[in-house]
Amino acid sequence: MSKIISILLISAIFILFGCGKGGDQPNEKQKSEEKTGIKSLDDFVDKAKEVQKSMEEGKKYEVVDFRELKALLPENLGDLKRTNTEGEKSGAMGFTISKAEADYNNEDYSQRIDIEITDMTGASGFAGLAAWGWAMADIDKETESGYEKTTKYKGHKAFEKYNNEYKDGSIEVLVSGRFMVSVNGNNVPMTAIMSAIDQIDVGKLEAMKDAGAISE
Repeated sequence: MSKIISILLISAIFILFGCGKGGDQPNEKQKSEEKTGIKSLDDFVDKAKEVQKSMEEGKKYEVVDFRELKALLPENLGDLKRTNTEGEKSGAMGFTISKAEADYNNEDYSQRIDIEITDMTGASGFAGLAAWGWAMADIDKETESGYEKTTKYKGHKAFEKYNNEYKDGSIEVLVSGRFMVSVNGNNVPMTAIMSAIDQIDVGKLEAMKDAGAISE
């Protein structure tokens, strides 16, 4: 068993059993299962191994130039103007990413949406994907204040969440098992967040899924 699997097993223990305070608490366990879609440690390991296999198969790639990702960021999001944009390529200990991000605000800065596009293909195994635990789970949770759920966006695995009280929310989409598109909104309706991600040309990201292939 790999070191990463071991780390994720520890995480799984918190996910599956962290809700209780000791003793048998089947109701809490059931809530955890309903939220994550993972019914046991074996189930979690199976899901983790599936992700690891899918990310280790085939060629290895260099991350794309962050400038290509920046080009996908829209100038405006309705009434929200782009107030900042930046990009970078960074890496350490064999973990490399390329990232572009932008901030969008209204005139008095009372509403804000941030967009981030990240190429995680430079990560070893599924180390990068482990940063988004929802990619290995099925989540569907609803409360009086909001919801969170895994879903599909244009055929890609995605995760949505929104808080009705604070009008904060986000959507993250894993495109072609390589690119993560994240949209976070503050003091905006979920419709504005969904409209923002619709401004990202997912088709162009799909076309870049084999970019930077390294010859063996």
